[in-house]
Amino acid sequence: MRPALLLHFEDESDQAARIAAAAGIATACIARHRFPDGELKLRLPEQLPPRIALLRSLAQPNEKLVELLLAARTARTLGATQLTLIAPYLAYMRQDMAFTAGEAVSQRIVGSFLADLFDAVITVDPHLHRIQTLGEAVPVPRTVVLSGAPLLADLIAQRRPDALLIGPDEESAQWIAQAATRHGFDQAVCRKVRHGDRHVDIALPAVTVRGRAVVLLDDMASSGHTLAQAARALLAADAASVDVAVTHALFSDDAGPLLWQAGVRQVWSTDCIAHPSNAVRMAPAIAAALQ
Repeated sequence: MRPALLLHFEDESDQAARIAAAAGIATACIARHRFPDGELKLRLPEQLPPRIALLRSLAQPNEKLVELLLAARTARTLGATQLTLIAPYLAYMRQDMAFTAGEAVSQRIVGSFLADLFDAVITVDPHLHRIQTLGEAVPVPRTVVLSGAPLLADLIAQRRPDALLIGPDEESAQWIAQAATRHGFDQAVCRKVRHGDRHVDIALPAVTVRGRAVVLLDDMASSGHTLAQAARALLAADAASVDVAVTHALFSDDAGPLLWQAGVRQVWSTDCIAHPSNAVRMAPAIAAALQ
């Protein structure tokens, strides 16, 4: 059964309205107050139906995780028995093992934290490396993983119908394959050697890019350095143009100028994270997952 109510925070009211309209359910905004000492006070509706969903995309996640703790625990006391988290972007999924002694494995810790609060999780393109399913990271009874790649492919087919899709690194291969298969795009994947958060080397794939409209496609972009380096290499190899399509527009403040300086023409993203580049809406797919 679908939830009867979608709870959300004020800064995500627009996305909540789109999801609720597509799913045919009501919405309610969680009131949020910050005390002078930085602590939060939340206020939910006085009574809740047994089945509810809570929308919170987890970009800039640290304070939002506290919000989820307060909101979910309170919802249980107000009548909710089945809680579904809608996290279009799911944070802390990258660190899935300790690479050096003493490192916190954040995926395991945050995944267990969310599993203690919710009965189901719906997300889009979680950044998973060495595990096969979201349920291994967030052990709840039901997980739904959606992808922005097919919808981005539809947009690319309209804007760049003869595009060559290229992934900026090996990890992007799964999303490149989804998008390419949907419209029969040519595809290839770069090889990346990372030396730090903002220092990477890119090796182009062994395909001809001369005269091609190339679209770099990936699940997320944060600093923009990997995409910028790939774009510069592609244009140096005589690509006709380079655009970028990503599910999660995590872009840091200097990422946009970095991409423009590298010669990127357009940037398209889904609305999993609100950003000026948003060109694809995930609400219909999320609403369908709620049914």
